[in-house]
Amino acid sequence: MPNLPASSLGATLTGSGAAFAVRSGTASGIDLCLYDATGNNELRRLPMQRGEDDVYSLIVPDTAAGTRYGFRASGHYDPDQGLWFDPAKLLVDPYARELDRPFHYDPRLSAFGDDTADLVPKAIVTTPQSAQQQAPLFKTGGLIYEVAVRPFTMLHPDVPEHQRGTVAALAHPAVIAHLKRIGVSAIELMPITAWIDERHLPPLGLTNGWGYNPVAFMALDSRLVPGGMTELRETVAALHAQGIGTILDLVFNHSGESDRFGATLSMRGLDNHVYYRHATDRPGELVNDTGTGNTIACDHPVVRQLILDSLRHFVLSAGIDGFRFDLGSILGRDANGFRSDAALITEMRTDPVLKDRVLIAEPWDIGPGGYQLGNFPAPFLEWNDRARDDLRRVWRGDSHTIGDLATALAGSSNIFSRNGGEKTRSVNFIAAHDGFTLMDLVSYAGKHNEANGEHNRDGHNENHSWNNGVEGETADPEVLGSRRRDVMGLLSTLFASRGAIMLTAGDEGGRSQHGNNNAYCQDNAITWVDWSQLDDTLIAHTAVLSQIRARFDVFSDTAFFTGNGDVEWLRFDGQPMTTGDWEGATTDHLVMLLSTGDTVQNRRTRLAIAINRSHAPHAVHLPVRPGSGWQSLLPSANAGIGMTAARNVSFHVEIL
Repeated sequence: MPNLPASSLGATLTGSGAAFAVRSGTASGIDLCLYDATGNNELRRLPMQRGEDDVYSLIVPDTAAGTRYGFRASGHYDPDQGLWFDPAKLLVDPYARELDRPFHYDPRLSAFGDDTADLVPKAIVTTPQSAQQQAPLFKTGGLIYEVAVRPFTMLHPDVPEHQRGTVAALAHPAVIAHLKRIGVSAIELMPITAWIDERHLPPLGLTNGWGYNPVAFMALDSRLVPGGMTELRETVAALHAQGIGTILDLVFNHSGESDRFGATLSMRGLDNHVYYRHATDRPGELVNDTGTGNTIACDHPVVRQLILDSLRHFVLSAGIDGFRFDLGSILGRDANGFRSDAALITEMRTDPVLKDRVLIAEPWDIGPGGYQLGNFPAPFLEWNDRARDDLRRVWRGDSHTIGDLATALAGSSNIFSRNGGEKTRSVNFIAAHDGFTLMDLVSYAGKHNEANGEHNRDGHNENHSWNNGVEGETADPEVLGSRRRDVMGLLSTLFASRGAIMLTAGDEGGRSQHGNNNAYCQDNAITWVDWSQLDDTLIAHTAVLSQIRARFDVFSDTAFFTGNGDVEWLRFDGQPMTTGDWEGATTDHLVMLLSTGDTVQNRRTRLAIAINRSHAPHAVHLPVRPGSGWQSLLPSANAGIGMTAARNVSFHVEIL
């Protein structure tokens, strides 16, 4: 079936009214329901006409921007056959560009025959908007700053109270000043499209604060973006004016309609078999490659078109620089598993609007063969969890890890060259929204998720973490000093790595979630960044690391090292690493000596990065060429002339 043109679906203003169109291959009929300005009173219910490609359409004269609407679909109700038609359910247009209210879970959303018009948000007919288009600002080697919009500014003292927790707050001068101080290249916004709470949360008194449970792919959630697309576009423009890009974290792997006991809100009630993957021989059984109850059928042409149209919508209407795809392996899945040349992935890479955008995959899902790190095609960047775990294990003190450290620092060529790649596509990170914060990584040996109401069963069990002698909160100055030192070492190692790097908001200041490593349902002080408690020493350290990274072009070059003068691996005595050093169980230090351009000296030079994970300071002897010497760039990492402090990383530049 050919791709449907974007203009044929959704609500489109005409010269005299509005045209409405929605697709269903199995419904026996679809009604358009029009509502008053409050969205609470139905004004008219009009039957739509079925036409080509199973598209139901209707032109309604004298319909203006701002009109509220929804759909009701009739047909056979037989969940065992995957048929969920229930005309009592008001359905959200999959192409809705704006909704009049957020989603809130209610058991009636799942009950056959219960009318849900009072529960379901109404789509709003919108006037097309456009943003000034420019090439993405994010460049290779840049710093991606992962932001959960609401927690990031809820407690920011300089942001006006009415603006806190919204996308608009990101454009506040105080927020932008912080982003610029630490050298952010692009902010990556965790989901801001309309989502619904998982059904087990309301009885626990909890709410989803992260948004990874979407219902409408194009519509912004009014809790985070009360000003709609205008607010997003203006915020993106304000960030662009300061040289900062915006990346959206989008969820196309599942929807908030969940498993067969979940809500009927949109796609399930319109054409369940088209939008979701089902077991081949059991049409009523949803495939669950996501762990959330359903899996979007990204191989179906109708779904591919919806996803591509959604991406174009954010680029053309808001000027978005790129996208990060949650559980991205689903994008390339069909009944036979993942394919790197899947139609949707290929279309993203070649689409005229999308082909120059930043594309980032979380390259795994929980289905068969779901772990696909290194298998996405260029120009996709990929979250590198192997580098994450290896860097954690190095700093925890695990044996036989020095070689893994070097591999991660060099861009993980063992992963990204296996399909003929000549450059790293790694997004290196040590902590993300999933799992411990950076400070909690060095403060807790185990997870503490009791507040989530699942008896600490949820969340990852293996975090490669350590607590520096005390589990959790403490007033012991020695323990607190050790934790700060370890965070500084971890930050330095991350900023020394080749490829893009990512930092989660607040980690640069020692933010804690009190040991909760699955805080998606904690829209409260557990996740809200307490700006008054951030450690300015850590923030200043991060800022210096960003300055170093911007100064030397070795970090923006993503080509793999050849070993022909571009990199040397040394011991602290200045001699090359031997096989015995690499294989030694207790090897605890390493020097990475890099050939690089230096924007300050305006010439080629050498940069030495000395990593000491041991609990004692070490002497460092760097090779000196005639007429040159070495200058330290991070004095705080030094324990004296020619010494690197315990549990620390030092940076040195060769000077004439």
